[in-house]
Amino acid sequence: MSFAKGQDLLRLAMMATRRRGVSLMEIEEEFACSERTAQRMTDALQAAFPQTERRVDEDRRARWLIPARAIAPLLTPSADELVALAEAIAQLDMAGLRKEAAHARGLERKVRALIPPEQGTRLDVDTEAVLEALGHAARPGPRPAADEGVVEAIYEALKGPNLLRIMYRRRDEDEPHERVVAPHGLLLGVRRYLVARDTAKGPQANLRHYRVEEIQRADLLDGMCEIDPGFSLKRHAEKGFGSYESADEFGEVVWRFTSDAAAHARRFVFHPTQTTEEMADGSLIVRFMASGHLEMTWHLYAWGDAVEVIAPLALREMVEGHRRRFPALP
Repeated sequence: MSFAKGQDLLRLAMMATRRRGVSLMEIEEEFACSERTAQRMTDALQAAFPQTERRVDEDRRARWLIPARAIAPLLTPSADELVALAEAIAQLDMAGLRKEAAHARGLERKVRALIPPEQGTRLDVDTEAVLEALGHAARPGPRPAADEGVVEAIYEALKGPNLLRIMYRRRDEDEPHERVVAPHGLLLGVRRYLVARDTAKGPQANLRHYRVEEIQRADLLDGMCEIDPGFSLKRHAEKGFGSYESADEFGEVVWRFTSDAAAHARRFVFHPTQTTEEMADGSLIVRFMASGHLEMTWHLYAWGDAVEVIAPLALREMVEGHRRRFPALP
């Protein structure tokens, strides 16, 4: 068996330790293979791990299950995986999510405790070297500030899901006002936004974004709340350029990068829905669907006169007069 196939077999074994095991369809999706190849992989799985059990689920589909203890000795993490976990913890700290960062640190300690002693020292050395190269210990920059009690209440409400009573102050308000909301998700960025529906406006009201830093108090309520059928936080987030989303602003955005900046711009993913077009003069056209004009202007300013807003007109007018030449690109 080749090394690559051995790695695939171990990946499949890890999938089989899930509570429901793994099906042929899931193997096809994970490994981008045909049904026949997936069947051969299950044969190899049963040969390599005699503890493998084949069951038929309620949908009459075959599923393969392995007790987690059967493959535990083979799952020592790599230095790269430990680095990725440490980086995730650093990003949680940067985002101001202290409770989640603490949970991730607890997970890291548990993972390290399970590493055989003879391998632990080598992994520690490799991990430390990579983290030093990444500069993860010293990463200055702005971070959102919020009441820890508020953040904890939001997370508990999202797990329920439960209704949440908040004291919230809009930008145009002098004092906060009480609202009872049905939380649907949390958007992370320079600012954090709670995506929720104001229950006082009825079940058909649009979802709104509440800046977490402006929630002065949050109390978890006993009442469960209904999440909109078909709601996807990923699709909802894609409606915005950053954390902000506005139905009034949503539409096609078109930017043209000069020929001098085109090569640099190609290395950016400005939005998940973007498409690009190479122009005869060497410039680059980027198109995507989103809202959040103010967040776009903050980013566009860093590109100076190397980018031109083609559409929408409202965004073009916002950046007009604020384009200047910078000695470097973002």
